Amino acid sequence: MEYQTQLLVVMIAYMAILIIYGMYQGRKVKTESDYAIAGRKLPGWAAALSERATGESSWALLGLPGAAYATGLTEIWTALGCVVGIITAWVVISWRLRAEAEKYEVNTFMDFIAKRHGESGKWLRIVGSTTIVFFFFFYVGAQFLGGGKTLHTMFDIDTTLGMVITALVIIPYTIYGGFRSVVYTDVIQAIVMIVTLVIGPIVGLVYLANHPELFASTIPEALDKAGPAYSKLTGVSGGFTAGIVIAGGFSWFFGYLGGQPQLSTRFMAITDAKEAKKARNIGVSWTVIAYIGALCLGWIGLAMFGPDGLEDRETVMPAVILKIFPPAIAAVLIMGAIAAMTSTANSLLILSSTELSENLINPLYKKQTNNILSRSRLITGLLAIIALGLAYVLPSTFIFTLVSWVWAGIGGTFSIVILFTLFWKKFHGKAAILTIVVGLVFTIVWITTGLDKELITARIVTFFVAGLTAVVSSLLIRK
Repeated sequence: MEYQTQLLVVMIAYMAILIIYGMYQGRKVKTESDYAIAGRKLPGWAAALSERATGESSWALLGLPGAAYATGLTEIWTALGCVVGIITAWVVISWRLRAEAEKYEVNTFMDFIAKRHGESGKWLRIVGSTTIVFFFFFYVGAQFLGGGKTLHTMFDIDTTLGMVITALVIIPYTIYGGFRSVVYTDVIQAIVMIVTLVIGPIVGLVYLANHPELFASTIPEALDKAGPAYSKLTGVSGGFTAGIVIAGGFSWFFGYLGGQPQLSTRFMAITDAKEAKKARNIGVSWTVIAYIGALCLGWIGLAMFGPDGLEDRETVMPAVILKIFPPAIAAVLIMGAIAAMTSTANSLLILSSTELSENLINPLYKKQTNNILSRSRLITGLLAIIALGLAYVLPSTFIFTLVSWVWAGIGGTFSIVILFTLFWKKFHGKAAILTIVVGLVFTIVWITTGLDKELITARIVTFFVAGLTAVVSSLLIRK
């Protein structure tokens, strides 16, 4: 009870800070461009930390440590794919997207693609924005649902009430301040996350060394005692199967190559080239440190509890933190998981809202009036309420199935569109439309027929199918 009380106090204080700071940043929003992309005047440090908080979600705090706990060294391939993808995005793509966004004066992800391929801009907006809004709409619902489950686990409150509380934290400042408020609250959350992923492993390793009664005293000893499935880089797989394991883990690389709109908009919002370099350095450094910390937390959990010591592998991070820290400190560090969850929810919400208002609704008004900003805020609020309602009404399995299509269908497909737009002059608007349609349809068919698990992950196959579609359609269809 003492732990729950302290955790509750920390959570209330943290959420209050988020809301107040988000509303404060919202006071600086004066135009639609401020609301949608912070006027493209973000300092590099803010863009980098926001991109990392949004990109990692609860993955870095719960998912990756849980996978490392359950599979041992095999999870290195997933971490390597993510890290290489993130570094490639920051080094190769980010500054180009920033320069293009400034050149074409764009406010959204699809706004850039449509203006870049002006001859097919109208249909690109319709097809691309509709796709993004539909899938990320359910993604927002999934974050609300995840928040409800987290609060239910922590305080034994009803999941629905937990969903409402999660929504009430992020909706006010997201509606009021849009992209700007979202980015600057993400900064706080990125700091909380990285503190957890640095301090947790350091103290955890010291704790292992001083408690020989545990399953193991070091990470290598834990991996060896758990067996070859944990201590080898491909587990018990060999030959062709080992290659599939490596490819499946590394496949996360392809989704980071500009194809995640919620991340690419951070690149586009950076104020100038000098700040873009600062952002690159911060983003890459944060990623390397965070992923090492996340893997170590999972392996430290293996040393503490053994391979069968936890019923739910994704509770390994809070379990380790509670074991090695006093309740008050543990409460602060565990807030990293909630920080990750809320940073994703608000980013996805404002992405869906701006794509819908900028590319699908505002063009319907022939005379643009001064109420564009108010309309955008209204759309954001309505989307949030509907997403919350869907999370309550629809089965969670349905919502998470749609979310599972996002990384392959959206990430793999739009990565091709962005890469070809930036680096191949023959790629044109009609080819971009075909690439989006084929990539998404292929992903849905591949996953729903079970081929994603029976053969190879859609994260790889969709990327290459979309790439082949882009090449063939660019060459066969006239601009």
